[in-house]
Amino acid sequence: MTRHLKRAFSLLLRLAVTLLVFWLIFRAIDLEGVVQTITGAAPSLLLVALLFQLASTLLASWRWKLVMQRLGFGRDFTFYLRSYFKGTFFNQGLPTSVGGDALRVLDVARTGHRKRDAFYGVAVDRGLGLAGLLVFNLLAHLLAPELLPRQAFIAINALVLLGLAGFSATWFLHRLHVLERWVPTRVLLRISQRLATVLSSRRDLGVQLGLSLLIHLLALLAIYYIGRSVGLEFSLITYMVIVPPVILLTLVPVSLAGWGVREGGMIGLFALIGADQTLVLSMSILYGVTLIVSSLPGLYAYLTGKHHL
Repeated sequence: MTRHLKRAFSLLLRLAVTLLVFWLIFRAIDLEGVVQTITGAAPSLLLVALLFQLASTLLASWRWKLVMQRLGFGRDFTFYLRSYFKGTFFNQGLPTSVGGDALRVLDVARTGHRKRDAFYGVAVDRGLGLAGLLVFNLLAHLLAPELLPRQAFIAINALVLLGLAGFSATWFLHRLHVLERWVPTRVLLRISQRLATVLSSRRDLGVQLGLSLLIHLLALLAIYYIGRSVGLEFSLITYMVIVPPVILLTLVPVSLAGWGVREGGMIGLFALIGADQTLVLSMSILYGVTLIVSSLPGLYAYLTGKHHL
């Protein structure tokens, strides 16, 4: 099977999973009620949510710029801002086999750097974002340990701690020079070396952790205000506990841009605290639309840029 056929098959498979999950969801939840809830959402709160999501992406672009700068890459903030928004648009706005991270790698490579080195920079940025999300969720659980049933609390935090242990292990892998012998471990070694460079001082660690936490807080505020717009009157800390595990689920590439998986995860976890399923589903769908709308500057950056796929 050629590379193009594999990509097409992967795309069709993810589309099938997305449609299947939504079919199962709408077997249990009334579509008409969801439509009425969405059309009745408060526009002012949706606008606030959009602004928070845009601010989150803007700050994520700045974090990536700091990562690449620390690794010796040039270019100004505008370059990384445009590239990050383009990547976000390809992830959210297009049902394509070309991922946003791959697009960012190509953007950096076109400035005269090797694709391999660009890949390592994007991988470090991704890892920092994931670690920030895990720390964010862990802190939220410490603030509200009784919010979820005990079994769910233990399961989620066990996965969070496992993820943080994996990130920490990756951070220190560069000290194990024996990994240079094998190709798969050599890739991890290179990523570890770059990660250690980016986090080479306490100040660097503090800046990157602070940025990642703030980025996720802004995104959580977007979801929080979308929830309020449809009538979900839960506190912000509730969203801080419930939403990050759902976001982690959407990182598994089994559906289109996380659609379906996000909705199922939201419904399942919010059901643990007695939330109305129709309102939760409406909120999740509106958040997906917000992600697409907030990624539209990436479409403009792509169309007005010099390079196209």
